[in-house]
Amino acid sequence: MFRISESLKITSAAEKKIQSFPASRISPTKIIVFGYVAMIAIGTLLLMLPISTRVGIVTPLVDALFTATSATCVTGLVVFDTYTYWSLFGQIIILALIQVGGIGFMTLSIVSVMFMRRKIGLRHRFMMQESVSAPQVGGIVKMARFIFFGTLLIEGTGALLLCFRLCPQNGFWKGLYFSIFYAVSAFCNAGFDLMGHVQPFSSLTSVASDPLFNGVVMALVVVGGLGFYVWADIVENKTRFRRYKLNSKLVLVTSGILLLGGAILFALLEWNGEAFSGASPWKKCLYSLFQSVTVRTAGFNTVDLSQFSDGGILLSCALMLIGGSPGSTAGGIKTTTFAVLFLTILSELKNKKEVECFRRRIGGEVLKQACSIFMLYLSVVLAAALAISSIDGIGLRAVLFETVSAIGTVGLSLGATPGLSVWSHLILIVMMFFGRVGGLTMLVVFSDLYDSAPSRLPLERITVG
Repeated sequence: MFRISESLKITSAAEKKIQSFPASRISPTKIIVFGYVAMIAIGTLLLMLPISTRVGIVTPLVDALFTATSATCVTGLVVFDTYTYWSLFGQIIILALIQVGGIGFMTLSIVSVMFMRRKIGLRHRFMMQESVSAPQVGGIVKMARFIFFGTLLIEGTGALLLCFRLCPQNGFWKGLYFSIFYAVSAFCNAGFDLMGHVQPFSSLTSVASDPLFNGVVMALVVVGGLGFYVWADIVENKTRFRRYKLNSKLVLVTSGILLLGGAILFALLEWNGEAFSGASPWKKCLYSLFQSVTVRTAGFNTVDLSQFSDGGILLSCALMLIGGSPGSTAGGIKTTTFAVLFLTILSELKNKKEVECFRRRIGGEVLKQACSIFMLYLSVVLAAALAISSIDGIGLRAVLFETVSAIGTVGLSLGATPGLSVWSHLILIVMMFFGRVGGLTMLVVFSDLYDSAPSRLPLERITVG
């Protein structure tokens, strides 16, 4: 008993000593936020160097900050064409920011510690849990290894397949570099492209009819947007869908519905429109499917989005706001948030007291978080759209598209972003950062400023609806 009590005293004293250090008072969530800020700052400084541009000039601070934020937050909005403005050094910096921002700097830091054969502390495990939206701390190191090597395997496979198309067109080394760039950008849902050698700001319109290129890019985008824990569930349980966790089931079903439903709606809305004019029926189907896949956070486009109808723009905004899945390289409010909100409406229509799905009950806390995230994103989008419209005098159609694209970390544009003022660029920078860090993370960061209520207040009903 003496030894046990003495051990407990030592442990308690050690914990108090650890908590006395300033760094230990910072929550893992805040460390992740500061980590992204640090990455953006380093990327900004590197992109400002003359060696980062083709003409050897110093890039203005706001423009370098915008590009670094867009790359780190895997968004894809740009003020300069990536191929024609940035040198090979600058493009590699952007690619590195995309890769680190996509899979998370905490994942890379833990893998680095593993390679150095050093012990990984509990605090690092907590930060990794926050970084990838893990349900628990247990097995987090194994998950970091799975994410790292899984990412290399998927991106490597994608790059190899793209080489069959890009190497014959551009030569071996240039084609290999292009293939790696596109594989990383697609898997991380970044949307940066190097098609400026064909036409600046053209995205993938020059390969709109290429089934191999489109197929590989779409596959990488979908896999990257599913989420790391969904991968692990699929690898463990293979095709035994019943054994999947509820989160994986919701992600897969919701993603499938959004992809197929979005493709059908794009085809219906744009079939006879200007964007698809002159294309054969199978090309129109390919265009519709590609836009349905990439509009949810990838940021590539194979048609001129400025020619979309108002219905197509509205559908794009809705899909961009939903985004990908938790713990993935994608942004948006996430597919699970959308699914929970939709299931809540269904449960209310069926007059059920609980929200149920796949023979499981969803807790009230999750519903509260889903409602908070949705209202937070919607409020930020409307406020930013109003501000940018007032500053630059841009119409609602274009400004709403740009703001939703920024907060959803999508990167699609109607061409308005390069011509915006400095203040509007700063607003979009904040929105891209907000979208990558996540609404729930930002809520947690600011909730630390308030103490929880010690008691429950009296309950009183109000009328809604």
